[in-house]
Amino acid sequence: MSSLDENRVKKALQRVEDPALEHDIVSYRIYKGCEVSGNKVLVHVTIPTPAYPKDARRELEKRITEALTQEGAKKVTVKAEVETAWIPPPSDKMNLQGPKNVIAVAAGKGGVGKSTVATNLALSLVRHGAKVGLLDADIFGPSIPTMLGPPDKPAGTTPDQKILPAQHHGLKVISVGFFVDKNEAVVWRGPMVHRLLQQFLQDVVWGDLDYLVCDLPPGTGDVQLSLSQLIPIAGAVMVTTPQEVSIIDVVKGISMFEKVEIPVLGIVENMSYYVCPACGHNDEIFSHGGGKRLAQETDVPFLGEIPIDSRIRFGGDSGVPIVASLPDSEHARCFMDIASRTALGIAERILSQPKRSPRLAVIR
Repeated sequence: MSSLDENRVKKALQRVEDPALEHDIVSYRIYKGCEVSGNKVLVHVTIPTPAYPKDARRELEKRITEALTQEGAKKVTVKAEVETAWIPPPSDKMNLQGPKNVIAVAAGKGGVGKSTVATNLALSLVRHGAKVGLLDADIFGPSIPTMLGPPDKPAGTTPDQKILPAQHHGLKVISVGFFVDKNEAVVWRGPMVHRLLQQFLQDVVWGDLDYLVCDLPPGTGDVQLSLSQLIPIAGAVMVTTPQEVSIIDVVKGISMFEKVEIPVLGIVENMSYYVCPACGHNDEIFSHGGGKRLAQETDVPFLGEIPIDSRIRFGGDSGVPIVASLPDSEHARCFMDIASRTALGIAERILSQPKRSPRLAVIR
């Protein structure tokens, strides 16, 4: 057997499949190079999102080691660096300063827990180690300020009149609810909504963010169209409850995103089932499985299901969402898994485009 060199290492690693992205690590640019010294090999790889599962990372290192050991390596060291994959915006979109990937959280109708999912999704990404912002784009019914409670640091302005977002539980947050009385109705026409969104995007000092989560209003109205026109959106997460009346409206939402060329990252089924805390009986109050069935019918990923639980409701009402208040609970883990699948979906879409090299922002 010939001695190891960089070409042999790369050829061997072309047969290694990334356990999370399910594609070989060379064509997906996970493999970045190597250093060979005799029968010792140092392999450099990039992890394309902070939400990459820990068990998948261990499995990746194991697969690389096994592949190179079969080629004669006696010692294999894998050096991994977390870098968030993203693509620069096209010339016809506003260059959003700071955030690299925008995630829209949407629902076909109100009352399905969209804001609860958006808030806990954003907090889960923070727990995964990402730098995250949360934009409350539900102009007429802003609920994020209530769900997050009093800020650790309130919103403010810079000397040049830029907006500084509030900070809650490690999140940078902006909402129209910070600037109007909570009992005052926002009665605006479409152009005013468009200008406010433009200000929130252009004039807010978001800073360096891996993800900006946008909580959209329900339906397919002005806010969705304005955002799609103003900035590039990495993808949308659709929130539904299991029953048919909700599923019908999600189909319309998916159709809207297809028309404005925004990929749907997946579907979350909220209020999926209820487990009695006394006897453990599982009750499917709003039916069950509608979200998963819709995902199969529309050929989009199913990101996960969230049960009905008073602790989730209480977390939103009290201003401390369950991911922050009970981070080790089973329900918090559900949100963590959904966040990981969402981030991996973004990375997979970017890394599967060989003709467009993504920029990589190193997380320090």
